[in-house]
Amino acid sequence: MLLFQSEEWIDKWCKRNNLARGEILTIHQVWELSKLWYHNRLSVDYHGRSVEQVAKIFKQAGLTSEFWYIQRLL
Repeated sequence: MLLFQSEEWIDKWCKRNNLARGEILTIHQVWELSKLWYHNRLSVDYHGRSVEQVAKIFKQAGLTSEFWYIQRLL
């Protein structure tokens, strides 16, 4: 994850590094995702997540674009 001051800075960084622009999240979206993702990580019962569980977390965080469609990676 990279933090930028503005979308203009993102575009400049992508151009300078010859990279395609990825998904952009607000700090609020990052916070919501982190709460859902890490809330139980220290539990002794934690055993990782299935693809379905990851997809559900992304959806709960409002991350619904094609970028977040985890099944496409399988």
